[in-house]
Amino acid sequence: MQNELAEKISDAELEVMKLLWQAGEALPVTEIRGRLQRAKGWEATTVKTLVSRLVSKGAVLQEKRNVYYYSPLITEREYNAWATDSLIRRLYNGSARELVAALVRAEGLTQSDVEELRQMFRVED
Repeated sequence: MQNELAEKISDAELEVMKLLWQAGEALPVTEIRGRLQRAKGWEATTVKTLVSRLVSKGAVLQEKRNVYYYSPLITEREYNAWATDSLIRRLYNGSARELVAALVRAEGLTQSDVEELRQMFRVED
């Protein structure tokens, strides 16, 4: 995924992407609109605009069947990797260690989280 694409996805558009990732299959715009109206209270025109923008940006594929269906062209994992890297670069000068230290200082990690991280980093001799 190109970093430029991820940077162009707004917070509102990200909500559409999350819905598509969660669905795990292409959805018609009526389904997208219905789910976001229930979850977010968004108007149909707002949802259609957001979906159209994501298609224009190359983040979502539009397929014509009986009606148009939409599916993500980038994975949630790809987006999250970019977002994490961006956060680390912007807030912690590129230091993942500083991010983890901030989480520990802010008590953002439980003891269980710390133990799990230790297991992940444990190197066998």
